[in-house]
Amino acid sequence: MANLKVSIAELEILMDRLEAMSIFVAAVEAGSLAAAARRLGRSPASVTRAVAQLEATAGERLLDRTTRRFAVTEAGARHATAYMAVLDELGRLDHPAQEAEIHGSIVITAPELFGRLHVMPVVESFLEAHPHVQVRVLLLNRMVDLTGEGVDVAVRLAELPDSSLSAVKLGEVRPLICAAPAYLERHPAPDHPSGLQHHVCIGLNEAGTHELWRYRESPSSRRVRSVRVACRLSLNSAAAAITAAERGLGLVRPLSYQVARQIADGSLVAVLQRYETEPVPVHMVFQPRKTASRATRAFIDHAQPLLKRKSFGGP
Repeated sequence: MANLKVSIAELEILMDRLEAMSIFVAAVEAGSLAAAARRLGRSPASVTRAVAQLEATAGERLLDRTTRRFAVTEAGARHATAYMAVLDELGRLDHPAQEAEIHGSIVITAPELFGRLHVMPVVESFLEAHPHVQVRVLLLNRMVDLTGEGVDVAVRLAELPDSSLSAVKLGEVRPLICAAPAYLERHPAPDHPSGLQHHVCIGLNEAGTHELWRYRESPSSRRVRSVRVACRLSLNSAAAAITAAERGLGLVRPLSYQVARQIADGSLVAVLQRYETEPVPVHMVFQPRKTASRATRAFIDHAQPLLKRKSFGGP
């Protein structure tokens, strides 16, 4: 009888931990403890306790959380991936009649250049691993309504508003200002962003010849200001604007992932880095896992660790 009581106690501990794992995954996907509490119909205090329980068991911090900031630590990302795998495996055990092979179709969207550079390699490896799944990829430089447009997974480069959608942060990209060495030989880089008014700039504003380029007021400040630059050349394609900058036609303001290769090989040089604004988060957004198809859940599990390993041109 004593052994049976111990077994029941151990089972209760295991069930509590599985519940805490499920809550932690919901918090990571929702992007905040409060959003996870709303989604799960639980009190914020119970969600906080569940995360604290996991951190105590792991012996390390899984989330950095303050009243203004919520971020998954490197350890938290590893644990989240492991917890998702455990929960999915338990879900499959609950439905033993489900076929082993994954079938179905998925619609994925991402910004055009980011999709070509980073999402498509992940899609290709996913298709190789799951030969019975069909994938449609929409590379669009606009915000897509997942529900209204029938999209399963979206990659977004932006801060996310609160919503019923799930989201996983994949990393960050940085706004840069850069130019070719040949241009900087003719026109030395300014010491302060206000000096950009006297430079030739390449814009991405197809509707006009001027743009507002944002910068931090000082290297030690978070306050953001803007300088109005005249764009001698304006394009509606980031790739074309970057190519023009490589040819020495002027300064351009891309995101770090867009020019990672050019910065690495020296064909473009970043300037005014001390005045860069805050990084832009990269998220994978999708419907809650419990309502997503098996194919969609499989893609999320496949893509998340692969995309998190990338620096996206960051430091």
